[in-house]
Parts: sequence; C-alpha cells; structure tokens
Amino acid sequence: MTGKLIIREARESDLAALIALFAADDIGGHGDTTDAAAFPDYLQAFSAIAASSDQTLYVAELSGEVAGTFQTSIATTLTGRGASFMIIEAVQTRDDLRGQGIGRQMIEFCIAEAKSRGFSRVQLISNGKRKDAHRFYERLGFEPSHLGFKMALK
Repeated sequence: MTGKLIIREARESDLAALIALFAADDIGGHGDTTDAAAFPDYLQAFSAIAASSDQTLYVAELSGEVAGTFQTSIATTLTGRGASFMIIEAVQTRDDLRGQGIGRQMIEFCIAEAKSRGFSRVQLISNGKRKDAHRFYERLGFEPSHLGFKMALK
C-alpha cells in the first residue's frame, strides 16, 4: 500500500465510488448497480444513514480515492443488562487493493471506536460463501458464535 490510509465518514460525493464497489461484488447478491436510474435509491439510503445518530457510513481513503468502506450501527438490548454494542456491516475493499491491510485497518478502527465508547462487543455477519473473509475475521479475533437467518421480503 502506497500512502497513508485515512478512515473518515462518507460524504455524498463518495457515492459513485461506493456504488461501484458494491456493484463489483459478485458474491453479495444484493443487486447493486451503477445504472444511473438507481442513483436516487442510493442517495435516499445515504441520506437516511447520515441522518441517523446510530448509524455511520465510513470510507477508507488512499491517495484521495475510496479504497474501502464499512458501516456501523449501534444497538442496545435488554440482554446483557442493557448492553450496547456495535454491528459492522457492508465491509468492502476494492478488488485491486485487497491483501494490503486496508480491511484490517477498517476493522481495527471499529474495534477501537467500540472500546472507546464502552460497548460490550462488536459483531458482524458475513455471507456464508465468503470463506476468505471468514478466515480474515477469525485472524482478527472474531469467533463464529451464532447462526444467522434471513428472509427476503422483496
């Protein structure tokens, strides 16, 4: 990796690069696209995330370009005596920059932020097909502890 990685909150001007990152993901199956007709959907989602006090969308910037992204959400439950925790979502590193420590720095950023805010844990889910990602998360200290389920409604 050449240059210093900067992790910062995403700006609306980052949207095209973020959309391209998600659209290039062959495994995720989220239906992301760079088709201009879909841009209003992304803009609406970005605005909702930006307006939320419990969600933050980040970019990892390298030499002025978006190199990766992730989103965090904060949740509080009655279990664990009212524990608050951080959920890490939508972790993506640009294909041409993988293996250079960008993903590690993004996750370490999340862990440090959660610790500084006194959260009980950080957690994430990963597509079952992403075996390399699972090994990556385990190397960083995450343990596969739960089985997730989802139901598509659209």
